[in-house]
Amino acid sequence: MQLKIYQVDAFTDKLFKGNSAAVIILEEWLDEKLMQDIAIENNLSETAFAKKCEDLTYEIRWFSPITEIDFCGHATLATAFILFQNFGLKELTFKAEAVGNLKVKQVENDFIEMSFPNRKPQKVETIPDELKKGLSSEPTEVFVNQQTYFVVYPKEEDIYNIEVNLEEIKKLKPLDVTITATSKEYDFISRYFWPANGGVEDPVTGSMHAGAAPLWAEKLNKNELLAYQASQRGGILKCIVKEDEVVILGKAVLYLEGTINI
Repeated sequence: MQLKIYQVDAFTDKLFKGNSAAVIILEEWLDEKLMQDIAIENNLSETAFAKKCEDLTYEIRWFSPITEIDFCGHATLATAFILFQNFGLKELTFKAEAVGNLKVKQVENDFIEMSFPNRKPQKVETIPDELKKGLSSEPTEVFVNQQTYFVVYPKEEDIYNIEVNLEEIKKLKPLDVTITATSKEYDFISRYFWPANGGVEDPVTGSMHAGAAPLWAEKLNKNELLAYQASQRGGILKCIVKEDEVVILGKAVLYLEGTINI
């Protein structure tokens, strides 16, 4: 069997920036173990598999090299980019079991607009010991949603200088850890650590911003925010916070296309 595969850098318009994702468009679903094996072989933060189920609607699943992921923003962006570029679409809906329907469309200036559920986090009154031990600096506040802890720091320099004990962070599974602060150039910046679910540090995490954007929208009293994920590769996200959803806009660029032989 041969499968067409694409590799896309998401949340960037420059190669070797943003977050890489592999995209495979299927006619029928593969065995789950085979999809996981492909993700392991690709060794990217995510491999997305999508299958058309009706006009302008695709089912989508995301696999890290470790496990299937409930919700991945950058691989959703990468998959939409491929469908828009290669299949002549301008808008579509992705169906995912854990998060429902995700509406996506091509908008002006090469941006792709994605409507994600609003996953605003709640404040944590008792900070887990593993989280305290996992970070070298004491946080100002900690919040949590169904995906990750959000650890708020007073200065953006803290985000760049933090040291992380991954073995302690891993004990928080299934939750990951986001560290975040306001910024001079952007409304807020963040970093995302997920050793139990995908890797050490994710370059750019669209799904996380479905929680970070509502958090900062309330703190900054504004609903349109510019975010930067301060990883080594880095990525920029435009976020619009609404009552029930978070609209995230980003760009993407194709790195390669090829064929898998299985």
